[in-house]
Amino acid sequence: MTSTIDLNADLGEGGAFDEGLMSVVTSCNIACGGHVGDAQSMREALALAKANGVSPGAHPSFPDRKNFGRTASVLAGRELEAILTEQIEDLKQVAARVGISLSHLKPHGALYNLAARDVELATSVVTVLKSTLPHAALVGPPRSELERHARLHGIAFVREGFADRAYEPDGALRDRKLPGALIPKAKAQSEQALNMAMKGQVGTHSGEAIPMLVDTICVHGDSPDALAAARIIRQALEQSGIVLCAPS
Repeated sequence: MTSTIDLNADLGEGGAFDEGLMSVVTSCNIACGGHVGDAQSMREALALAKANGVSPGAHPSFPDRKNFGRTASVLAGRELEAILTEQIEDLKQVAARVGISLSHLKPHGALYNLAARDVELATSVVTVLKSTLPHAALVGPPRSELERHARLHGIAFVREGFADRAYEPDGALRDRKLPGALIPKAKAQSEQALNMAMKGQVGTHSGEAIPMLVDTICVHGDSPDALAAARIIRQALEQSGIVLCAPS
């Protein structure tokens, strides 16, 4: 289906595998204070990205440290945009000191999932991207409101699939609160990654296959076996003749 693909991870979140993952992935999404993260964690993650030639991006979220940004918020419009802008500007300042540019923006957690379906939230994310990172790409789910709004505004959109998460028949990620939402085995994760990269499809929790054309595949950096899984996924992709590289 594709000859190249990006492998990304959400990093700078206090996980144990950031240094190792930076030697495996081709892009990363760095927490910038909404769900976790501070100036030191941002600086460390950006320095690792620079040392490993990994393309870094901003990973803003609802301001929700208690729930790791995975709970829905009533914030919207200008109030939300101001909060997201602050997070991204903080990361930009650290990136400038480290000497590396941010290539993309990927919303985190509940913001990612809700903005994929909600017109107002998608509009806010695109508005913030245009004002803070005007030359950056937006990362999000295929066929989402995020994709639609990015393309309406001439913003490069990077379609993302997840190796370690189960999907519902409508293409949404299965809620983490439900059984079977996470795919814990590295072999199953690599098979899912290959299906997306080679066949442009993914199996759902209910057993059917649905289209899933992606440009990047995510491995969550806070998973217990994230590093081992990322290595197995990368190896499986490369052995299938796929070149791993950050989105151009």
